[in-house]
Amino acid sequence: MTNPSQDSVIIFDTTLRDGEQSPGATMTHEEKLEIASLLDEMGVDVIEAGFPIASEGDFNAVSEISKRSKNSVICGLSRANFKDIDRCWEAVKHAAQPRIHTFIGTSPLHRAIPNLDKDQMAERIHDTVTHARNLCDNIQWSPMDATRTEHDYLCRTVEIAIRAGATTINIPDTVGYTAPRESADLIRMLLEKVPGADEVVFATHCHNDLGMATANSLAAVEAGARQIECTINGLGERAGNTALEEVVMALKVRNDIMPWGTRIDTTKIMNISRRVAAVSGFAVQFNKAIVGKNAFAHESGIHQDGMLKNAETFEIMRPEDVGLAATSLVMGKHSGRAALRSKLNELGIELADNQLADVFLRFKELADRKKEVYDDDLIALVRVSDDATPDRIALKELTVICGTGGQSAEMVMIVDGTECRAKTTGDGPVDAAFNAVKEIFPHSAKLELYQVSAVTEGTDAQATVSVRLNEDGRIVTGSNADTDTVVASVKAYVHALNRILVRRDKVAAGGDTREISYKDAG
Repeated sequence: MTNPSQDSVIIFDTTLRDGEQSPGATMTHEEKLEIASLLDEMGVDVIEAGFPIASEGDFNAVSEISKRSKNSVICGLSRANFKDIDRCWEAVKHAAQPRIHTFIGTSPLHRAIPNLDKDQMAERIHDTVTHARNLCDNIQWSPMDATRTEHDYLCRTVEIAIRAGATTINIPDTVGYTAPRESADLIRMLLEKVPGADEVVFATHCHNDLGMATANSLAAVEAGARQIECTINGLGERAGNTALEEVVMALKVRNDIMPWGTRIDTTKIMNISRRVAAVSGFAVQFNKAIVGKNAFAHESGIHQDGMLKNAETFEIMRPEDVGLAATSLVMGKHSGRAALRSKLNELGIELADNQLADVFLRFKELADRKKEVYDDDLIALVRVSDDATPDRIALKELTVICGTGGQSAEMVMIVDGTECRAKTTGDGPVDAAFNAVKEIFPHSAKLELYQVSAVTEGTDAQATVSVRLNEDGRIVTGSNADTDTVVASVKAYVHALNRILVRRDKVAAGGDTREISYKDAG
């Protein structure tokens, strides 16, 4: 990729790498390919597809994304050693536009981990960046924990990386420690003091531990950075990363004071936000900027009155700008297949004929139970129908008895083609039902997350349930939606168990394991 012009900013998305490192956010191979395709279509300049040496699963995902990418640069992450870099190149070399991203921690705290003094680390930076550049002409280098690195040493290492062939220098705020003024001053200092700085792209990678990731990223751009590293929904370790949707819409809405554009098709933001939330199991908070459920909702009487008279009174951007449909209640039990396809297209969802047939069947079943079917109901149906995980375990029947006298569950499940029954009790209806699942299909997986959210309003609303299970360090998520919360809960639990079985098969075959531990590059 050529350097950006002074009036544009490169959007570097690391949802599939740094975002997926968030505990519990692990995605399947197919989900990674799907998210990469959506990012590519949306106009993301660089997709950091993963950390190839971490596992066979990561390597295969990065390799396949590289082969499929149509527009984006495909980047892989590697630590500062030849083995990592070679493995990264093997994965990304299939891309029309490959990039190697290598990193090392330069702050005093991080230098102590490999027990390198400043000169030894400087030599390693030179050797590894040179090695990477001999493989690929698009090299990104990151001094991890840059914001806590001594300024003189930071300048020295950046100069070494540039001379060794790095074309992008990323300055990570690894622990979310910096503030906007510091973020800008750091970029400005490097541009002024480091020889050759004007010949490379400077990037900013901010974490949100103090809630300033977006502000820090935009401040860095104002100081001269021309690449922002970010994730969909701000997904990432701890408090997350800079949110792609926030920086992109900030640059679009406030172009009067931040005159830098991006290639992002903002009308695709809501669709990919919903999809990332679904596959990661990390729901978007209602008041999240840009993509939250309440981002365009107005309940205050004064606000509603102003909105009716002039939408610009309390809205600085239109819902349509981010791909949010203007209407929300158009479907019912008399709606046909063509109407459903049209509505899904409005929501940015395109389905093959066989997928549409499955969603249509579920839609009809839902419309018989719900008087009003909203956009969010349809999105939930698509999520349920979208998963390709084999159903070795499936719920057939469930009867739950609740009351002050106790809770019990009677269940019939199909396990590898065999019908199994159980009757159990619990502290509540969901607990009783989960106990029945465990009696039918014993397992050692620990339930780490159980989350319920209403898809729409009303007592007949669908409940979306997310379940996170951990079996021997392998984390999987399951999700489902139903107007019956207990049924949705059991189906989500079973969905996660089916994913565990897939993981077990892959481990038995020698793949999809995290064989090494690693820190992120930002």
